[in-house]
Amino acid sequence: MSKNGGDAESCAGVERLAEANLPTEFGMFRIVAFKSNLTGEDFPVLVKGELNAQTPSLVRIHSQCLTGDVFHSFKCDCGRQLQRAMELIQSEGHGIIIYQQQEGRGIGITNKIRAYALQDAGQDTVEANISLGFEADLRQYECCAEIIKQLGLRRIRLMSNNPDKIAAVQRAGIEIVERVSIEVDPHENSLGYMKTKKEKMGHLLDKVDEDKDSPAFASTRREDL
Repeated sequence: MSKNGGDAESCAGVERLAEANLPTEFGMFRIVAFKSNLTGEDFPVLVKGELNAQTPSLVRIHSQCLTGDVFHSFKCDCGRQLQRAMELIQSEGHGIIIYQQQEGRGIGITNKIRAYALQDAGQDTVEANISLGFEADLRQYECCAEIIKQLGLRRIRLMSNNPDKIAAVQRAGIEIVERVSIEVDPHENSLGYMKTKKEKMGHLLDKVDEDKDSPAFASTRREDL
């Protein structure tokens, strides 16, 4: 299976449908519901503070990760990245998080679990997706870029380690005035996954090369369980 369509066809428009207050452990946000007119995909978006075209706000496009975001899995860095993004935006006072529902880099939760089984047998995350008949990454970001524009932003500080995501946002005509690293300390169970993202997918990660005995390296502790 291959990536569907090109940039011009992948998002024919998004519609803003609802919004409400969302108090969280990190602070108060607004949650806004967008929907793609082409695919019907829902995009929950967290919004903090006043947004305008001239002020470069923090922006995170976060791909859904049920296992990491909800179940706090140590197999990936996703859940901790989401928490870090909320902390940074709360501290900054303005910004947005677009929650892109493309689980497993676009293959869905069931196939992601199949990919996990292949990883348990020795494959890395890229090899597992390919073994299942998918590309390494099927995600697209055009609808996310349109949401950014609808929220009034034209200049942003993008929280991302992914060069493909950065390039997609720039192609959409949004100026990235700063790339803000969203790298978190590797965990002993996520280290191989993060190394694969760096070595095979070009993600901008530095901490994966640190020694396991470094204080920055996170291991499983009793309080984590």
